[in-house]
Amino acid sequence: MYMALKHSHMLFVVISGLFFLVRGSWMLMDSPMLQKVWVKVLPHVNDTLLLVCGIGLAVMTQQYPFVHAWLTVKVLLLVAYIVLGTVALKRGKTKQIRVIAFFAALACFLFMLSVARTHDPLGFLSY
Repeated sequence: MYMALKHSHMLFVVISGLFFLVRGSWMLMDSPMLQKVWVKVLPHVNDTLLLVCGIGLAVMTQQYPFVHAWLTVKVLLLVAYIVLGTVALKRGKTKQIRVIAFFAALACFLFMLSVARTHDPLGFLSY
């Protein structure tokens, strides 16, 4: 069960990251694709599944945010990623703000991956 949950979580992470890259590219190009209903709904479905798997893994392994430092950093980065992603894709007042938020969100996402991979709050910086 653990391996199925872990691999599902990792698959949803990849889908989430790739779809954010695509939507960010559409934002940079001012594409009308961003206004499609499926483009607005699909990320929420995927991210809900991602979160459910993450919570399941935390419970199964008994590793919790605010108890384990690496998981606390990962959750804080997730919050930053969500806020920055929202600014990048819909709430940014200007294109410049949306572009900066997009790249900052990508940085959060990548650092979150490194924290998850290393189980260290410093992620790749711990090497």
